[in-house]
Amino acid sequence: MKDARVINKYPNRRLYDTTDSRYITLCDIRQLVVDGERFAVIDKKSGEDITRSILLHVIAEQEERGESVMSEDFLARIIRADSGEAPQMVRGYLEETLSLFLEQQQKIGASIGNDSGLDAFEALSDVAQRNLGQWLERQKQLLQTFHPASSVRAGSSSSSRNPAERDENS
Repeated sequence: MKDARVINKYPNRRLYDTTDSRYITLCDIRQLVVDGERFAVIDKKSGEDITRSILLHVIAEQEERGESVMSEDFLARIIRADSGEAPQMVRGYLEETLSLFLEQQQKIGASIGNDSGLDAFEALSDVAQRNLGQWLERQKQLLQTFHPASSVRAGSSSSSRNPAERDENS
């Protein structure tokens, strides 16, 4: 990472922040994330970038302390999805979904703070419309990925007709 803070992880499992010239904890790493700091954690012995592994440790520590965000079912589903055919797609979907959620949370919070009930209602309505549009687009992408021939039929005008009409005309 260019212009990122470098944190060295030593064989004794200690983390050293080279910017602040001090040892830090996983709680400090969490705070860097919350503050939006760019950083990379480098294994001092191998030179390998182990940032992802450290971030997973931060999440695990949060989950252990009762600040749980992920249910056991959710974690099991992530494990199953990772062993499937399209882990890149799952990662992209989860990243997009979380980004959208955080963006919407900010927008609704700002609208509610405006002292106008109408603005908050409009914000909620806008969020619902965007969610529906993005969900439909994601379903279309998934269909195209796994069944390219089906996506042509799904995009045709016959798919927008009433199912009873399709049966009569088939």
